[in-house]
This record gives sequence, C-alpha cells and structure tokens, in this order.
Amino acid sequence: MAKEANLSPHIAVMDTTLRDGEQTPDVSYTPAEKLQLARMLLLEAEVDRIEIASTRVSEGEREAARSIAAWARKARVIQRVEILGFCDGKTSVDWIADVGGKVLNLLAKGSEKHCREQLRLSPEQHRARVEETVRYARRKRLTVNVYLEDWSSGVRDSFDYVFAFVQHLRELRVTRIYLPDTLGIFSPSDTTRYVGLMTRTWPQVDFEFHGHNDYGLATANCLAAVEAGARGVHTSVNAMGERAGNSSLTEVVTALHDHTSLRTDINEGRLTTLSRMVETFSGKEIAANTPITGRDVFTQTAGIHADGDAKGDLYHTRLEHGRFGRARRYALGKLSGKASLDHNLQRLGIELPTAHRELVLKRIIELGDKKHVVSPEDLPYIIADVLKSPDEQMLRVQHYRVVVAEGETPVAEVTLAYEGNVEKAEASGDGGYDALMNALKKAARAFELDIPKLADFKVRIPPGGRTGALVETQVTWQRTAVKSGRGPGETFTTLGVDSDQMAAAVIATEKMLNLIAPKRKPARTGKDRRATRKPRKSAR
Repeated sequence: MAKEANLSPHIAVMDTTLRDGEQTPDVSYTPAEKLQLARMLLLEAEVDRIEIASTRVSEGEREAARSIAAWARKARVIQRVEILGFCDGKTSVDWIADVGGKVLNLLAKGSEKHCREQLRLSPEQHRARVEETVRYARRKRLTVNVYLEDWSSGVRDSFDYVFAFVQHLRELRVTRIYLPDTLGIFSPSDTTRYVGLMTRTWPQVDFEFHGHNDYGLATANCLAAVEAGARGVHTSVNAMGERAGNSSLTEVVTALHDHTSLRTDINEGRLTTLSRMVETFSGKEIAANTPITGRDVFTQTAGIHADGDAKGDLYHTRLEHGRFGRARRYALGKLSGKASLDHNLQRLGIELPTAHRELVLKRIIELGDKKHVVSPEDLPYIIADVLKSPDEQMLRVQHYRVVVAEGETPVAEVTLAYEGNVEKAEASGDGGYDALMNALKKAARAFELDIPKLADFKVRIPPGGRTGALVETQVTWQRTAVKSGRGPGETFTTLGVDSDQMAAAVIATEKMLNLIAPKRKPARTGKDRRATRKPRKSAR
C-alpha cells in the first residue's frame, strides 16, 4: 500500500546546503560562494530545487539571495530557487520579493507543543497567521510551500493538531507540504508508519520529507519516506547542517538509485566535485571513510582484495568509482600483497622483474610497519631507493640522535657497527646534517674509512602537499684522489627514502658507507649479530 501511494517513479530532490546546511557551527558562505554553489547544484548536479537563504538574517544574506535570484532569472531557473520565511505578516514576503525571489518556504509549527509553548498561540491563532502570510504572498505572486516544523513529534503525539493544520493548508492551496523530522528522532519504521499515514490520508498532496541525522538514520529514513509515498526528499551536500547534520545528498541519491525502483534527475558524476567545493568553502572536511565521496572509500588496502580484483573484479559492487568521477586505488602498506603492488605499477606504466618487485614489496611492508601508507606518488621513489641499494649491508648506522634548537649549536651522536665492532662519536656542526656527518667521520676513523666529501644534497617530496609524504634524499659524494685509486674528483650518488627527512638522509649516507667499505667478510661474532639489527633513531 505504501509503494502504491507514490504515483510517480521520479523523486524530487530539494537541496538545502545554502540554508539549513549553513546552520553548521562555524560555517558562513560569502555571497560569491553561495552563487557558485547554486550554479553547480542546479546546472551540474541537476537537483530539482535549492533553498538558498532565510529572510531577515543579515545584509550579507540579502545580497547573496539577490545575486542568486538575478542569475536564476537569466538562466530561467528562478522557480527552482526557494527561500525560507516566517509567519510575520508582510515582512518575510516583502524580503523575498525585494531580492527577486519567487518561492516562499513558510516555516509553521507542526506540533501542538511548539505552537503553544514557543509561539504562545492557540492552534487557531497560529493557523490564522499562516493564512495571513500565505494570502499576502499570493498577492505578491509567490509560490508557497509550508514546513511543518517538528512534524515528527506532532504527528506522533498530537495527530488531531496535524490533521486540522493540513486540512487548512489544503484549503489555502499551498504547493507542497514539507514533513521535517526536526530533531532526527525517527527510525525507518517510524518514518514508514507516519509518512504513510499522511500520504494515505491526503493522497493528492505533495509531501516531501526533511530528515536530520541525529541517530545516523537520515538516509534510511529518506528511503522509508519515499517508499511510503513522499514525493520528494530534502538533502544537503556532505550532510551539512545543525547538530549531526541533514540527510546527505550523495548518500540519499545513490541509495535511492541502487535500493529502490525510484529515480532522481541527479548527475552522479558531479557529486564528488560538489562535495570538494563545499569542503573548501565551508572549511569542514568530511571523514576519509564518508560513503562515496570520502577519500578512502574506493581504496583497497588488503592484499587479498587486490588479488581478487585482479582475478575477476571479485570485490567490486554497484558502487563503482567511475559513477562518481573517482578512481579505484590500491593502498601500499604492511597489508599489501603482490597484487596491490602490481595494480599500482600498471597504473604508473612501470614494469619490474620478479626479483625487483619482491625487493620493492619488502620495502613497502617495512614502511608500513612504521605506520606509513605508501601512495602511488611515493612508489617511484621507493623503486629508485631499493634498486640503488648495495647488495650487502656490511656497515650499519646502529643509532643516531640529532638535536637542533633555536639559539643552540646543532649536535649529533652516531653509533656505527662494522665487522663486529661498534664505535660511538659525538660532534657539533652548522646544521643538523652537518653535525651528523662530523660525528660520523669521527666514528669512521676507528675503521680507517675515508669519508668522501659531500658534493650535492637534494630533497624531493611527491606532489600533493601531504606532510606525511615520503621524502627522497639524493646525496652526491666526491671521492678523494689518494684513497679511491679511481682518479681525482670522481663522484657517485646514493639515495634514501623515508617519511622522515633526517632518516632519509641517514639511509643515503649508510649506503655511501657500504660502497666505500672494503668488501671483506667479517667474522660472525655476537657483536656482529647485534650489528645487523635495524638502526634506531631518536631526535628532537
């Protein structure tokens, strides 16, 4: 019976990002931002209607509404632009008419408790004020829709009040009646029951459901509402709104398309771009795991998932990334497998022999154990780092500590392990790395190692501005003529990659030490076994 109540497979979407969504704490859009969002919502995302402002708020609100209305008239979409007004006689109506608006969304009380306790009016007095405002709006040639604020409490606790109100609105021939779950108190079964009650009692009335997400049920409630006969739903981008927010535009539309036979006119391919724009303008970032638009939701982390996709798209669903202008990614970290690496190599157009792939994967897992998830942008650096590593690590930087503070000379401590022997040294320098190299030279003297001169030092970070991105440090060294036996001025380069800049420099330096150290096999002593352990670092 509930499904039969909906006479059309099309569900209207009214987006209130610019009005109810702006009630998010610490959010305020400029008139220019509101205009840009209005254009994108109506012309690119193709929502049916938008609510752009409340009357009597501020001069900035008036300026934004006037700007959007002027654009909407030229674009011939002015009837799709709505403004919230109040039962204040002529004031709200004149405000809307003055800015060039054509649609009034009149805020009325949908529960007897709100009517009597907040307005201090009897139901009859309130209905009289509503009628006065509606009739004046008609004289100003405005279309009128009516919000029944706190309807979810009113329909449950005082249906006689709601019945009398809706009957009166029918006599006034308002265009649509909005049913708000103002405090987000309904469950899907409540929504089915009470929206169904409204649509069965008044089957010819255009009811639309306005949900809030206080219990995290807004999307489910929207689905229940339309299946119970509501002809439209209200949403906001990124679920912006007061408290826990409104119903999410992206989630509601996608759930309607995938879980019901009903359809909207929304262009799914523009939803991600719209989400990012609202993030930028509002300053409110969405969670990385937000359904559909979150940055992580089309990223597979487990190697078994990447393997299944490679063998037959076994982990794909109707939520295909391409629908929303997204790309599937395969994270690289300690849970990665060969398939995860292969997906990323293929995306970058890189081919590696099996032996090299195994070395790269080993390095990725090592970084993952340090809580670093490798991005595709990091991968070329890791490949270069791994493939340029010496085959045999004879000499280890067991431990280092660098102290750099304002007004103090940088100091460094280094512990080197070579051929079963351990040497410690401390030194100062003009900078952190200079102090580190001075300490390293002291320690290296015990092993009769002649440290090359530093000829060049380059640091690269992948594009994207991530503070946690991998750092690639490339150091060019110049050998001395006497010790090298290879001619004066000969240079060579070592590479280090890590999420910490100093650690990357130490890795590159350690590679240099292994290249210059004599290749004689050391005895396997207890000290030597300790020397093969992974270097530790401490810094402040």
